[in-house]
Amino acid sequence: MEKKNKTKTPIIAVCCILLVAMAATVGVLFWKSSKGSAGSTASGGQVSTSSKAVQQLCQPTDYKETCVNALSGPAGNTSDPKQLIQLAFNVTVKHLGEAIRNSSFLKQAQTDKDPRIQDALENCRELLEFSIDDLQKSFDAFESFDVTRVNDYVTDLKTWLSGAITYQQTCLDGFENTTGNTGEQMKKYLKLSGELTSNGLAIITEFSKALSSYNVHSPTGSRKLLSDEISGGFPTWLSAGRRELLQVSLAAVKPNVVVAQDGSGKYKTINEALKDIPLKGNNSTFVIYVKAGVYKENVNITKSMKNLYLIGDGPTKTTITGSRSYVGGYNTYKTATFSVDGNHFMAKDIGFENSAGGEKHQAVALRVASDRAVIYNCQIDAYQDTLYAHAHRQFYRDCTISGTVDFIFGDAAVVFQNCKMVIRKPLDNQSCMVTAQGRTDKRGTTGIVLQNCTITAAPEYIAVQSQFKSYLGRPWKNFSRTVVMQSQIDSVIDPAGWAEWMGDVNLNTLWYAEVDNRGPGAVQTNRVKWPGIKKIATKDAEMFTAAKFIDGNTWIPATGVPYAAGMMNV
Repeated sequence: MEKKNKTKTPIIAVCCILLVAMAATVGVLFWKSSKGSAGSTASGGQVSTSSKAVQQLCQPTDYKETCVNALSGPAGNTSDPKQLIQLAFNVTVKHLGEAIRNSSFLKQAQTDKDPRIQDALENCRELLEFSIDDLQKSFDAFESFDVTRVNDYVTDLKTWLSGAITYQQTCLDGFENTTGNTGEQMKKYLKLSGELTSNGLAIITEFSKALSSYNVHSPTGSRKLLSDEISGGFPTWLSAGRRELLQVSLAAVKPNVVVAQDGSGKYKTINEALKDIPLKGNNSTFVIYVKAGVYKENVNITKSMKNLYLIGDGPTKTTITGSRSYVGGYNTYKTATFSVDGNHFMAKDIGFENSAGGEKHQAVALRVASDRAVIYNCQIDAYQDTLYAHAHRQFYRDCTISGTVDFIFGDAAVVFQNCKMVIRKPLDNQSCMVTAQGRTDKRGTTGIVLQNCTITAAPEYIAVQSQFKSYLGRPWKNFSRTVVMQSQIDSVIDPAGWAEWMGDVNLNTLWYAEVDNRGPGAVQTNRVKWPGIKKIATKDAEMFTAAKFIDGNTWIPATGVPYAAGMMNV
């Protein structure tokens, strides 16, 4: 009853409540007084209202001292929580910029040393720029802050801040198994920016909790997208001229570019076709049709290549293949046959393959960091680290993904619906893990969700199944989160269900759940009893459905891809 009454609070009072919540203050009274006396210092040596605001803003963070030290000087006389949060983003960007400059210095200093270090440093430069981009979007969101649409901001902000954390961690991952102390140096350079980014996520999470507590909604009662408004049921980035093509047969589609090896298209390779994508001011879907054939090329859809729709003749007819691998000299991040960083990417009826083989260890077929990416009816094949669901919000439907070790991994917020996970025969000394989720911050929005999927094995594995063990997943990072629900799990999965990473690392902080699964591998009688294994009811699993976990109702239906918003009837 009280929550309903508070939604009727006059708008100026709501504004006060929300801004106070952002700063984690304990009541509306402080917000009113601080707003009226910004920069004043009480007699008797009492702390200024600006210092109070900084202290209270930093209260919910894990790195309070870092938060206070970073903001106290630059805050000046302001006690406006909105300005302080924007300042926090700016300070973090500044430190990331310094880390990029340091990576350039380190690269020069590491001449003639481990080539993997050179690759890792070069990757860091790109990854930290991506992290800055996510932070800049967060800053811009607060610059246009509108309390009447405050719910519109929270999901995007938490996604972007989680992405910024992921990119910084990926930079550090590149130094694993390298010589010297360059990795440790980079870790030191990123320590402050990492703590500041985590603090930003903590502040926004506290803000989100306050919204739930006060039950404040926009006057219209509907949720719009912050960065991509809905128009006529479609996001504006999906232009009117292209909306229909996603829901009709290929015969009715008029692609922007056709790629065909037989010369019947404009280009013979996908990389050539990418040159036609407009990189600035493009809010229309750009369609590339790739005719049947095997395309031996490594493709990178860059950050500036937004709104790209890639369509083939079928997941086993149009195949993009490469063979980069860790053993072949590439860091995992750069082994991908096909990588996507541009937002709003869609793929349909395509095969992605890394043919390096299990003996070459990490060898990614598809890496996706695109926000609001949709992968539909695609085949993704490799062995170790097949699909790198790297960052942001992703949705996979009716796909087949095969591999051995950690073959679905990364730190995206990703939902797989009606997909098939096929375990292949590993090397003699290996066990197989379907997932390896990499969340590093307990407040991160990320996780892997398998809904109404089938977890099975390839015939060559079944023939020697008694020689190997396979598991639903293992915790790649401290706060690894994976949910398997309403899925068919074949006997290929070991009764223990989940595997350790190294010893008992992450077993207390991981978050794993199985809900309403079926099949011989779904029996939970002999599952591991780690603290991080959760028992949740079907109604509680709703939080991991596409509508809630990746905000799917606001962008997936517009693509025309089959989609279940909530729990499915299976």
